[in-house]
Amino acid sequence: MSNEHPDTNVREHRGWAGIFAVVLSLVILGGGSLLVVTQGVGYIKDRLTSAGDYPGPGSGEVIFEVREGDTLAAMGRSLKEQGIVATVEAFTEAAASDSDSTGIQVGYYELRKEMAAEDALEILINPANLIRNTVTVPEGLRATDIIDLLVSKSDFKRGAFEKVLADPDVLGLPKYAKGEVEGYLFPATYDFGPKATPKSMLTAMVQRWEQSAERSDLTKRAKALGYSPAEVMIVASLVQAEARLPEDLPKVSRVIYNRLDTQGAPTYGLIGIDATVNYALGRKLGVALTQEELEVDSPYNTRKYPGLPPGPIESPGDDAIEAALNPTPGDWFFYVTVNLRTGETKFAETYDEFLIYKSEFATYCETSEAC
Repeated sequence: MSNEHPDTNVREHRGWAGIFAVVLSLVILGGGSLLVVTQGVGYIKDRLTSAGDYPGPGSGEVIFEVREGDTLAAMGRSLKEQGIVATVEAFTEAAASDSDSTGIQVGYYELRKEMAAEDALEILINPANLIRNTVTVPEGLRATDIIDLLVSKSDFKRGAFEKVLADPDVLGLPKYAKGEVEGYLFPATYDFGPKATPKSMLTAMVQRWEQSAERSDLTKRAKALGYSPAEVMIVASLVQAEARLPEDLPKVSRVIYNRLDTQGAPTYGLIGIDATVNYALGRKLGVALTQEELEVDSPYNTRKYPGLPPGPIESPGDDAIEAALNPTPGDWFFYVTVNLRTGETKFAETYDEFLIYKSEFATYCETSEAC
């Protein structure tokens, strides 16, 4: 037989009903008006079961991500969901008393389970605590070189990247790239977080190229030149490979267009760039070539076949793309780098003038170990 008073359940029921009635309805009397504000059950549960704050210091390791657009409340919810802080309120209250909390940067941070909210905040407000895997991809690398760099800077093997490249449509390439990433893995500095994958890394690089293309208005300006955006990207890659100094980029671009647009003398539509031959041979683009190698039968051999090669030969940066879209006016058909140390390059309109500069370079090589 139960010792429980028969009215106990009723009183408990009434007691809880009273609590819910108070929480559910906020009655504000004033000016003869009545306002009833009803809260959701989830809100009530959170208030009734709030555990305050953990004493800390916490244990284990949790990788926490601050996403673009996250508010302090959103961070608090994510922290609570991952078991880092006890309540959203503990975190937001700590943040409200610290002016630096408005400067929390997007990225990944290493935190612990069951931390005091103030301790978690202290880590998040310090940019030095961002987990960074910074990779700088310089201009002028071939896609294969970029993959080598990513492999060296990550825990992934080359095969993992090649698996992604086998299905290039997932990277968001433009249709005119025809599924080839060469030229579209943009050279820049990237902060890849600890959760980065080969797919996310390569996608980020293609997206960065897309930003550059939009900023330079690639499609519209290419059309104004009489070329497709794909052709301009090829020219940009050639410019990147050939120009030694930033100021020479648009002049090299002009030489390429002059050669493309002239079917007769002096170049007969041949671009004649050795870097494309090296690309055809699968070698570094600056390697010296033998006469036999210059005869390789490949559509990338611009000494043998007129017009542009089938695609870019490396990844051009912003300046090279801009140079391909805005070549310097001029009648040059040739150029010779006469000083490998300084990068000084001379541009010639005629073949005879080109031979003079070529002789100047030969003289330079007689006294320089750079050749």
